[in-house]
Amino acid sequence: MVSKNQIKLISSLHQKKHRFANQLFFAEGVKVIQELLQSNFELEHLFTTLNDFEEVKTSKRTLINDQELKKISALSTPNTCLAVFKMPAENEIIDSDLILALDDIRDPGNLGTILRLCDWFGIKQIICSKETVDIFNPKVVQATMGSITRVNVNYLDLNDFLSKTQLPVFGTFMNGDNIYQSDLPQNGIIIMGNEANGISSEIEKTVTTRLTIPRFGELQKTESLNVATATAIILSEFKRKS
Repeated sequence: MVSKNQIKLISSLHQKKHRFANQLFFAEGVKVIQELLQSNFELEHLFTTLNDFEEVKTSKRTLINDQELKKISALSTPNTCLAVFKMPAENEIIDSDLILALDDIRDPGNLGTILRLCDWFGIKQIICSKETVDIFNPKVVQATMGSITRVNVNYLDLNDFLSKTQLPVFGTFMNGDNIYQSDLPQNGIIIMGNEANGISSEIEKTVTTRLTIPRFGELQKTESLNVATATAIILSEFKRKS
């Protein structure tokens, strides 16, 4: 049975300020929770409607019913389980190889998908502007499908970091060099911009090479690509040429 205090705590974790105040976040679904349990993330408590997760100590596992799960879930159709984890300290930035920089990405689904893409293409480091959506947002955690455990994510003053780096900085724009015809290095920073406004004017000043994904449609009327879709194409091209 889940207590009233537990319901109150988990419900508060839907909001960023309470996640950081408590240094806790939650994940839902068997796959995501199993990935987190097998990583260095520390479990606070697991709530499940099934008699599963036998590897978790009984003191940290509570069997609940579907109605109780609905009270604490962030999903419109709750899964069978929800787990609260301690928020880990940020690791040091891996300042080598390819780094993905996110300038004010706001959509949780986009950030979660981008994490999965980085995991797929072997990008170990993401640096985010402080305005970018919180990595521990429940929708982000859900969308990562476990990749949150394998990609290093740091939040910082993006302009300051990019102004000081010795790595080449690539920005994605509508008017840039055709990425399919460009020489792409194995090391560098790739910036992806906000869903509506792209890369900010401040961050644009740090870019050393402007890249674009050309349109092939006959009418040439599509304004832009979804940022996660564009990230997939960009990372694929960098890795293909590395």
